[in-house]
Amino acid sequence: MAARLGAVAGVAGAGAADARPSASLRATTLALLAAVPGLPLVLSAVLPASAALPAGVALAGAGALLSAAVTSVRRPKPLPHKSFAETMAEAAPSDVSPYDLFAGLVTLHDARGFVTAVHGRDRADMLSWMRDPAGRGYLDQIHVSDRIAFLAAIDRLRQGGARETVDIRIDRPRIEADAEQFMHMRVEMTALAGPDGALAAVVAQSRDMSDEARLRNENARKAEEAESANDAKTRFLAAVSHELRTPLNAILGFSDILAGEYFGRLENDRQREYVALIHQSGSHLLSVVNTMLDVSKIEAGRYELLTEPFLVADSVKACEQMLGLQAREKGIKLTSRVPRAIGEAVADQRAIQQILINLVGNAIKFTDRGGIVTIDAAREGRDLLLTVSDTGIGIPADKLASIGQPFMQVQNEYTRKYEGTGLGLSLVKGLVALHGGSFVVESRPGEGTVITIRIPADGAGVAREGDPRPAAASTVDFPPRLAAGAETVYQPSDDGKDTQDERARQKTA
Repeated sequence: MAARLGAVAGVAGAGAADARPSASLRATTLALLAAVPGLPLVLSAVLPASAALPAGVALAGAGALLSAAVTSVRRPKPLPHKSFAETMAEAAPSDVSPYDLFAGLVTLHDARGFVTAVHGRDRADMLSWMRDPAGRGYLDQIHVSDRIAFLAAIDRLRQGGARETVDIRIDRPRIEADAEQFMHMRVEMTALAGPDGALAAVVAQSRDMSDEARLRNENARKAEEAESANDAKTRFLAAVSHELRTPLNAILGFSDILAGEYFGRLENDRQREYVALIHQSGSHLLSVVNTMLDVSKIEAGRYELLTEPFLVADSVKACEQMLGLQAREKGIKLTSRVPRAIGEAVADQRAIQQILINLVGNAIKFTDRGGIVTIDAAREGRDLLLTVSDTGIGIPADKLASIGQPFMQVQNEYTRKYEGTGLGLSLVKGLVALHGGSFVVESRPGEGTVITIRIPADGAGVAREGDPRPAAASTVDFPPRLAAGAETVYQPSDDGKDTQDERARQKTA
């Protein structure tokens, strides 16, 4: 009770200061407390002293208790709730703006883009090389070609946008000899609307992005160098291939004349054997040169496809006839399974035969004596499926992803025992891509390999002249650029027995 009376009287501790009653109530309470000794004296005038004293004290105490009761039932006024931002603003020094806590350079712009205030944690560092950004100073330091983008972002905020981001370059003095003239900055702008909803100010946070811009420029430069090197490689392959074909044609032609003994018989069988080896080696080298030419044509986008309806069974049979002797000499069984109802397909027949020859030739090369190489053809919906499987050495799982890359060979140059340039599968992959198809390789080391080719049987995947390339073509790993279709030629087998077909191909090449 004493504490409550003290609180009512206004003499309590600091903890009760917030719960004090009004001034009028405190005055009434103080008057009642002062009446404690005064009321008995007043009542003693009309009552005996023995009755006046207790009556006066009782009346004063009753008044004090009544004031305390009124104070206890009075509801205190709730304190206003403050947000976290208001609390932090009050806690910060009076001379520090909240914008000074943000990284970079923070500038406040009006609706025209002029700077009205400058803040930011890195303000001192940036202003050490910048000119005064106040007013039009910030705009005048922006690169001329970037100034339009900056003002366009301000205009979008003025039209009701909430935030904008723009990359600009800020002019700076050449402090060092090797320093760049412009500082790359990323500006993130936020609109501040006024009471009427119109744009009142723009808060722009500018941060240094020079390292990111340097990395972008370096990546672009390296990509350009890689593309230039790839173009140079393609031009080199084309030039060297053309230069090699001229002497090879002479070697093949004259060796063929010598083998036919048109101008006299050879002295002995050893001479005939050497002439046959010259012709066989020349045919093999010419096939490599033709493959290099085809790959360079595909990469340059100058390989033209001549689509026409043809019987799939005829192409498979032609492949068997060309490579059958090579398979028999190695002791390998070459078989095919083509349903009679497979009918025709619309594609470049020579390209399809080139695909089959390369796949079957690889299968024979990497299959040991006693193995089996099988060619399967089937229709699945609107697609033509060509599958070449073998029981050869197989491909390790970690090498499957690199199959089809130019000059890629599974075994390294020190341990491999199979000759080849590594261009066969890359050519196959390019020809399949030109037909709008897919190329899938499945293999197990020591058990064999299965390569499946899927192309549209109606020729719908072949891009016509002037047509945009389908989106699927951009996902092909090789060739990296396919601008148009392609043309292919017959690649002779390595056994040197198909000289008549080779001479016919040379006349039409």
